[in-house]
Amino acid sequence: MTDWITTPVDARVLRGALDVEATEHGVLPHRLPARARRQFPDGYLAMVEAQPSGVRVAFRTGASAVELDVLPTKTVYPGAPATPEGLYDLVVDGRLTGRTTVTGGNVRTVDMTTGSMETTPGPPGTARFSGLPAGAKDVEIWLPHRETVELIALRTDAPVESLPDRGRRVWLHHGSSISHGSNAAGPTEIWPAVAAARGGVELVNLGLGGNALLDPFVARALRDTPADLISIKIGINLVNTDLMRLRAFVPAVHGFLDTIREGRPEVPLLVVSPILCPIQEDTPGPLAPDFSGRQLSFRALGDPAERALGKLTLNVIREELARITAQRAAEDPNLHYLDGRTLYGETDFAELPLPDALHPDTAAHRRIGERFAEHAFHAKGAFAADND
Repeated sequence: MTDWITTPVDARVLRGALDVEATEHGVLPHRLPARARRQFPDGYLAMVEAQPSGVRVAFRTGASAVELDVLPTKTVYPGAPATPEGLYDLVVDGRLTGRTTVTGGNVRTVDMTTGSMETTPGPPGTARFSGLPAGAKDVEIWLPHRETVELIALRTDAPVESLPDRGRRVWLHHGSSISHGSNAAGPTEIWPAVAAARGGVELVNLGLGGNALLDPFVARALRDTPADLISIKIGINLVNTDLMRLRAFVPAVHGFLDTIREGRPEVPLLVVSPILCPIQEDTPGPLAPDFSGRQLSFRALGDPAERALGKLTLNVIREELARITAQRAAEDPNLHYLDGRTLYGETDFAELPLPDALHPDTAAHRRIGERFAEHAFHAKGAFAADND
């Protein structure tokens, strides 16, 4: 029998979370601070910010076996294909060496038409990994990016220590469901994780599915979170929710950037516009799910003629973001802009089409992450090491 050592799961062994909430079962990582969570009434945002995209249990140990007891909450969407089981990725000394799922857990049913939610309780389970390499090593368990996960207990067959500071820069990123992970298969395959691995940085991912909406509480979270690099990828959610018109969008972007600069005036700040999404390039939102085909897809309900009335499209967003960043960069040399079509454009869409007309798949996530790293972390990029 294994002689297990139990280590408390708390902020000392968590990376990528901005807050940790004590629950009946253990602890729940949050990607928005408590103050921010008190400032939105949206149940969907409450769900996605608690889904631990980019969050990992991280420690140094000589263990050959690790167990993590968890209570996941899995999400199902009636009328849509079943959501794949969430994956727990084991990364040892920077290399993916294992992957598992956890059975059981709560089930949250979300009506995509009305937004209503209902949760059915279920039992906790355990993510198990064995056969880890001998000797002391850095271990990370990346949590499922599309499931809420309450962490109950961490067990190892050797003592656990906090990870030492490796001198890696912290990259704080905010974006939409694509940054959250959308259709990527596993938590280390979302494009921000791919880019972070390529760039040799520590990721804090504030990709919030459906909620990259220039919310002031998100800007304050970005302002108040220690980071060496910051990026914001905005646009697609503003179009597909039909949330605001051009008149409101421009000052909202300025206000969002102003807030970040209040606390991080000289940190390299990269503004990224949307990747190519043909259904919304020149057609305003709102967006609606389409269940008429063999798989779920999305369609835009707006009229291209409504652009004249100030409705937003992806091309309008890109033009304004390029103009705003160029204007501000005259006095803010650490502010940069990247056209999202550089990461995924027409040629990519022809080769790796968006399966639901909105979200990239795992292969496209990898391409986006690799290209972001090429543009942001190279010698002349916004996040080049000698730019800090």
